[in-house]
Amino acid sequence: MGQEFMKKRPVFGLLLSMSLPMVISMMVNSLYNIVDSFFVAKISEKAMTALSLVYPVQNLINAVTIGFAIGMNAVISYELGAGNQKKADAAASQGIVVNTVHGIVLTAGSIAVMPAFLGMFTTDREVVALGLRYSNIAFAFSVAIALSVSFEKIFQAVGKMAVSMICMLAGCAANIVLDPVFIFGMGPVPSMGIEGAALATGLGQVLSLALYVLIYILRPIPVNIRLRRENFQTRTEKRLYAIGIPAALNMALPSFLISSLNGILAEFSQSYVLVLGVYYKLQTFLYLPANGIVQGMRPLVSYNYGAGEGQRVRKIYRTALGMMAVIMAAGTLLCLLIPGALMGLFTENGETARQGAAALRILCAGFLISSVSVVSSGALEGLGMGVSSLMISLLRYLILIIPGAFLLSRALGAQGVWHAFWVTEWITAAAAYWIWKRRTAFGKDGQTAEI
Repeated sequence: MGQEFMKKRPVFGLLLSMSLPMVISMMVNSLYNIVDSFFVAKISEKAMTALSLVYPVQNLINAVTIGFAIGMNAVISYELGAGNQKKADAAASQGIVVNTVHGIVLTAGSIAVMPAFLGMFTTDREVVALGLRYSNIAFAFSVAIALSVSFEKIFQAVGKMAVSMICMLAGCAANIVLDPVFIFGMGPVPSMGIEGAALATGLGQVLSLALYVLIYILRPIPVNIRLRRENFQTRTEKRLYAIGIPAALNMALPSFLISSLNGILAEFSQSYVLVLGVYYKLQTFLYLPANGIVQGMRPLVSYNYGAGEGQRVRKIYRTALGMMAVIMAAGTLLCLLIPGALMGLFTENGETARQGAAALRILCAGFLISSVSVVSSGALEGLGMGVSSLMISLLRYLILIIPGAFLLSRALGAQGVWHAFWVTEWITAAAAYWIWKRRTAFGKDGQTAEI
C-alpha cells in the first residue's frame, strides 16, 4: 500500500517531513490571526471589542469540529496500518457526514445564542450590533469549517501533509488578501465593514475546502469516501467520538484557564492580567512548532500501532520528545536571556515590562518538562486513548493549576500564579509519563490489552 512508508522510513526523517508542513501552516495561520485583527482594529475600537467577544464561540466551533476530525485521523490511520481498508473507508465516510451535522447544529445554535451571549459581557448596543453583524456571517460557514478540517485530517492520516499545508496556506492567503478588499472596499467591491471581515474569513475556508475536494478527485488517496449504508456503523461512530470528544475538550480547556487566572490576577492589578495575555501570545509562537510535531506524530503512531509495530511506536514517541525538548530548551533560554525585550514587543509601559520580565523568568522553568505532557497527550490520541489524553490536559489546565494558582497567590501574591505554572508542569509531566508507560505495555504482537 502507498502509505507503508510510514512504517519503513527512518523515524527522525519521517517525523520531520510529516511535521514541517504543519509547522509552516500553523505559523501562517497565526500570522493571519494577527493581520485579521489589525484590519478589524482599523474599523474602530468597538469593532475590535466585538471581535474579541465573539472569539470564544468561534473557538468552540473550531474545538468541536477539529476535535472530532482528530478522532477520524486516529481511526483511519490505525485501520490502514492494520490493513483494514474497508474500515478505514467507513471511518472517513461516516466521519465526514457526522462532522457535517456538527457544522449544521453549530451554525443554528451559535447564531441563536449570540444576542444573549454578547449581552452577558457588554451593555454597549453598538458593540452588540457589531458582534451580531460579524457572527451571523462567520457562523454561517461552520459547515465549510467542519468539512475542511475533516478532509485535512483524512489527508494527514495517509501521510499527505504537503496537501494539508497547501490547502491551509491557500485559505489563509485568500483571507489576508480579501480582508482589506471587503472591509474597506476596492474597485467594484463596496465597503462592508465588519461584515467584510467575516465574509473574507468564510471564503478563505471555502477555498481550502474546494482545494481539498479537487485534489481528492484528481489525485486519489488510499481512503475512499463513499456514502453507502455499510459504511455507517454504530461501533465506528463510538470510536470516532471516544477520541473526538476528549480532543475537543483538550482544545477548549486553555480558554477556561485564562479566564480563571485573569480573575485571580485582577485582584492584584490589571497590569498582571496584561502580562498573562502577553505571555500567551509569546507562548503561542513557542508551541506552534511543538504542536506541528504532535500533528506529524499522531498519524504515524496510529498507523504503526495498527500495523502491530509497538517498538516503532515507542521510537516515534522518543524521537518526538527529543525534537520537542530542543524547541522548549530554546524558548527557555530566550526567556532567561532577553525577557525584557520579549515583553517590550507588546507593551511600552516600563513597569509592566519589568513585571513581565520577572514573570517570564519564573514561567520558563516549566517549558522543557512540558514536552513530556504535550507529546504523551498527542501520542495517546494517536493510539485511540482519548480519555487518557484528556486526563493529562485536565491536570495541566484545570485540576492542578487553578487551585495551585489561587493558593500560591495567597502566600506569594501575583508571583504565586507564575510559580503555579512550573509546579503544575512538573507534576503533570510525571503523571503523563506514568500514564503513557502504563497504557503502552505492548506485548509481543505489538498491541496492548487496552483496545
